[in-house]
Amino acid sequence: MNRTVQAFVKPAILGLAIGDALGVPVEFSARTALDTNPVTGFRGFGTHNQEPGTWSDDTSLTLCLMDALCTGVDYRCIADKFVAWRDQGLWTAHGVVFDMGVTTNRAIAALKLGEVPENAGPAKENSNGNGSLMRILPLAFYTISEAVEVRRKLAFDVSSMTHGHLRSKIACWFYCEIVRNIIHGHARAEAVNAAREVIEGWQLAANAGDEWQYFHRCSSAITAESRSAIKSTGYVIDSLEAALWCFLKAENFAEAVLLAVNLGNDTDSVGAITGGLAGCFWGEAGLPPAWVNGLAREGEIAALCGKFASAMESRLN
Repeated sequence: MNRTVQAFVKPAILGLAIGDALGVPVEFSARTALDTNPVTGFRGFGTHNQEPGTWSDDTSLTLCLMDALCTGVDYRCIADKFVAWRDQGLWTAHGVVFDMGVTTNRAIAALKLGEVPENAGPAKENSNGNGSLMRILPLAFYTISEAVEVRRKLAFDVSSMTHGHLRSKIACWFYCEIVRNIIHGHARAEAVNAAREVIEGWQLAANAGDEWQYFHRCSSAITAESRSAIKSTGYVIDSLEAALWCFLKAENFAEAVLLAVNLGNDTDSVGAITGGLAGCFWGEAGLPPAWVNGLAREGEIAALCGKFASAMESRLN
C-alpha cells in the first residue's frame, strides 16, 4: 500500500457523502432535464426539500456500518444501528429519515422483529435494488487483510442484511474488491479488471454463471459504451455499471461525481457509489474543499472516519 489505511478511509467516505449530497436535490430527475440544467455543485431543496450539503440514506447506512465495524463484525450490532437509523434518526444529516428504499425498509422491519441478520434481506430477483451496494464501502477496509473466501462471505452476509439475492451480494463483493485493489496501488482499470478476475474464478467453481452473466459489462471495457447506453436506475447492475463508467471516464474526483449525478434518475445512490471509488482513488487532496466543508455533519463524519481507520490499522498490526 502506498498510503496508510487512514489516508484512504476519510476521502472514500467523504467522497461517498459528497456524491450522495450532490444527488439528493435532483433525485428522480430526467437526464434530459439535467442536460439542460446540470448539477455543478451543492443545491438546496429540490426533490426532498433539504438544505445544501444534505446526504441521504446512502451515507447514513454507510456510517452505521462503519460505526459498528469499529468493534468488529457483529451482525446484531449492525442490525441495531440500522434499526436506530430508521426509527430514531441515528446518523442522519439533520435528525430525520427522508428517503428509504422499499426493500431496505422491509429488511429493517424484519431485523427489528429479531430475524437472523444474515437472513433479513429479501432474496427474490425483484429485490435487487442498490440498497446494499450503496453502503458496503466500509467493509472493504475491514476485510483488507482477509483471505478471499472470508472477503466473499462477509460481503455476502452484510449485503444479505437488506438485500439477499445473489446478484446484489456479488455486486457488493465486486465493489469491495475494487476498493481493495485501489488501496493496494492498482490503476483504475487494473483495479476493476483484477476484481473481476477474482469473482469470475469463484463463480466458475461455484457454478454461479446464471448470475455472473449479468455482470458482463462490469470491466474497464465499459468506457467504450456511450453515455446513452449507461442506465442510472436503482437496479443494482445499472448502478454498478454507471459508477464504473463515471469512475473510469473521469480525470478527477469532481468530474466523476458530476458525471454520475448528471446521469439522472437515482442520482444520490449512483453519486454515492461513484464517490466512494473516486474519493478512495484521488484521495483527500482531490476532494473540492468547498464540497467537504459544505457537507452536513462533516466534522462528525471525519471523527468517525478517524476512529474507524485507527481500529482498522490495529487489525493490520
